[in-house]
Amino acid sequence: MATSRLQMEGDDSVLLHVTHSNLKSFAADVRFSPQMNVEAVKEKLWRKCGTSVNAMALELYDESGSKVAVLSDDTRPLGFYSPFDGFRLHIVDLDPSSVTTGGWLEDTSLVEKYTISEEDYAKRTDSYRKFKEKRVAQNPAASEVKTKEEDFMEDLCANIKVGDRCQVEPGEKRGVVKYVGRAESLGPGYWVGIQYDEPLGKHDGMVKGTRLFECPQLHGGVVRPDKVKVGDYPERDPFEEDEI
Repeated sequence: MATSRLQMEGDDSVLLHVTHSNLKSFAADVRFSPQMNVEAVKEKLWRKCGTSVNAMALELYDESGSKVAVLSDDTRPLGFYSPFDGFRLHIVDLDPSSVTTGGWLEDTSLVEKYTISEEDYAKRTDSYRKFKEKRVAQNPAASEVKTKEEDFMEDLCANIKVGDRCQVEPGEKRGVVKYVGRAESLGPGYWVGIQYDEPLGKHDGMVKGTRLFECPQLHGGVVRPDKVKVGDYPERDPFEEDEI
């Protein structure tokens, strides 16, 4: 009990490795305040994994993999259970109809995708390919412009690398760079794929039938490089503004 009391009285946060019972590829290092009650911890985790607070059970494991505690009382502070840096906080989703079940958020092969044959695509009059052909026919010099279009904003990607922490405008959304390069389905030039820290994206890295990168559903976004700033942009704590 003395250990729990000391953990609660400290001002330092604790860094826990978070895993999920249904999402095998989900793993994140998340920082928590020991003063947060268990319900607030669940609220924070819900934003990251999609499991509802009412259907979430939490288990705490030490660095050796031994179960330390089941966080069964939502009113108790996290510090009561004596977590330390490097411990694992495991989310158990108790809802059999949860969005996390069945692999839908991880296995994109389970999702029916729109496909079109090369023959049918060639017949379409509103495709980007037809648009380019029409431009070249109207202006032979457009073939010279094509090279410039394909390299559009390439220079801005010089300092952007996969794995960089970043902030995206508008909205100051933070995340990790997952892709840098061309994306013909979106248009000519260079694009940057982002895995946002929060579910603020539109997809899981699959863009118009093309897999650019992989990330949890609704965490993916693809933007022009001029919208991306890389640097020291750590993951935000959505509760930090509420703390006194």
